[in-house]
Amino acid sequence: MNDSELERYSRHILMPQIDLDGQLAIGAAHVVVVGLGGLGSPVALYLAASGVGKLTLIDPDRVELSNLQRQVLHSEKSLGQSKVRSAADRLHQMNTKLHIVEMPVVANSETLAELSDEVTVVVDCTDNAAVRYDLNRWCLQRKVPWVSGAAAGLSGQLMVFSPGNPESPCYACLYPQQPEVSENCSETGVLSPLLGIIGSLQATEVLRLITGFGKPQAGNMQIWDVAEGCLQTIRLPCLTDCHECNRTADTGR
Repeated sequence: MNDSELERYSRHILMPQIDLDGQLAIGAAHVVVVGLGGLGSPVALYLAASGVGKLTLIDPDRVELSNLQRQVLHSEKSLGQSKVRSAADRLHQMNTKLHIVEMPVVANSETLAELSDEVTVVVDCTDNAAVRYDLNRWCLQRKVPWVSGAAAGLSGQLMVFSPGNPESPCYACLYPQQPEVSENCSETGVLSPLLGIIGSLQATEVLRLITGFGKPQAGNMQIWDVAEGCLQTIRLPCLTDCHECNRTADTGR
């Protein structure tokens, strides 16, 4: 790490929970961000600012006017542009040394198979249950931790999944059957700063997974209620005989 980088990341390096070794780990990390909307915007911005070495950005959509109420990566100049291109431009303005891979596609089993095997963490910033099942399966197969966020109306939630951790359920443990309809903000609306809160929590969990600081949150669901101004943590159960993670009561995973 050169003098410029030492100065740039000095506020991390000064923290004993991160220090130089942790910042070097952040710089060596490859994080996949799925969804460059309301959640993916703060996630990608904070990870780029924090010095993550490589970001793979996945989103098939283009920037629309209704996005600008909450998707802070994008601007009026981005209207009509692919979200991954708009995001890459903004992130490179922040950090020219950031390596970005653009994937303007739907995240599914086929496109996820194109990802390299050295992924450190995956971040789910979508509002699509089918995508989450594919992410769950891909991460289970490769034992890659992933951080899932969601927000609608005045409530948001965060979950961390850590394949191989006996205390962590997988996504299918919680939702064995895929719901027919996924709630999203285009139908319910969403308070724009709420997405910043949940996205910032997601970015925090990514850095926790990379550096190992603090208490691991795998197996917990954090629920933020903006109306009441409270954060609640719920312990998530592991499903015996889960059809995805092949958990059994006798053998674990």
